[in-house]
Amino acid sequence: MEHALSPATLTELRRPRPYPAVSVLTPTHRREPDNAQDPVRLRNVVAEAKKQLEADPSVSRERRLDLVEQLDRALAEVDLAHAEDGLVIFAAPGEHQVWSLARTVPERVVLSDTFLTRNLVAAQASERPFWVLSVSADRITLWNGGAERVVEEHAGGFPLTRSLEDPDAERQERVGDLPSTFRDEQTRHFLRDADTAASAVLREHPRPLYVTGETSALSLLDEIGTVTGTKKAAHIPHGGLAHGTPDAVWQAVGPLISAEARKDVDAVARELETARGRKAFAAGVDEVWQSAAEGRVQLLAVEENFRVTVRDDGGDHLVPAESGDLDAREDIVDEIVEQCLETGAEVRFVPDGTLADAQGIAGVLRY
Repeated sequence: MEHALSPATLTELRRPRPYPAVSVLTPTHRREPDNAQDPVRLRNVVAEAKKQLEADPSVSRERRLDLVEQLDRALAEVDLAHAEDGLVIFAAPGEHQVWSLARTVPERVVLSDTFLTRNLVAAQASERPFWVLSVSADRITLWNGGAERVVEEHAGGFPLTRSLEDPDAERQERVGDLPSTFRDEQTRHFLRDADTAASAVLREHPRPLYVTGETSALSLLDEIGTVTGTKKAAHIPHGGLAHGTPDAVWQAVGPLISAEARKDVDAVARELETARGRKAFAAGVDEVWQSAAEGRVQLLAVEENFRVTVRDDGGDHLVPAESGDLDAREDIVDEIVEQCLETGAEVRFVPDGTLADAQGIAGVLRY
């Protein structure tokens, strides 16, 4: 299952396909007892997609069989044991993808000439992704971080590994029997290569960077690093994580991530208050939706679990609707997030209750 949405991947997903490109969305759950319903809901929504393909007279038998095969292959790849909050399946002639999202999605099936990507975009924005680079003398590991998790990244040449002259050297170093290996020239080259590789990853996927390692390793990175130096990366003096588990890495970086998130929330609150004072402020889903459509939103703030079902009353306003109504728009918040990102706005997700006086969603306007 896919997790990380890069700009290049998003561009490819948005490429027009021969009709129909099938998007299947369903909410999933991380924990018991809620996750007991996930297998049944998933099978049912995929069955609904097949039913819609069968009923669509514009879909040839050959194309329908291809798409049914792609849906079945996608279904076989789903790993609900590691489910997050939402699941998206894309299927088109000759291709399929499965995306696991750390943000819930409405249950729906969409047949179109493009895949439905707005839920992926909103999930990526809400996740506040980051990188962790874990450094040791013989291995340098890159971790892909998001909402309460990290996974090892196998891209950009990572992990970087080398053999030490003494296979037992790093163990001896940890117990104090060996001078630090972070003083020799080979290690300097090794870390410089890692810095170069990390630079390339950050150019393609810009995110905050956290670096973990022994104090001696971090000191050397201060000296030689261009992106891993202290000015461009947060250093965490914690050794052993280059060979560690995702849980161990998360335990080391989690407190710093949480502290940064609290600072961001405070900064957003100040920006919203300033905007309110100069009458460059929008609040509530209808007002923010209109401003987003006009490209006026400079900063969008959304409560993490804010979702609302609406319908368009004729083009000028949104009004409340019931889930399942024929013309209901159940993922209007994700639509707004995607629209704002498309027009260059910052999008910040804040804890529930932060925007109570703005009905869960607010914006700082450009004009």
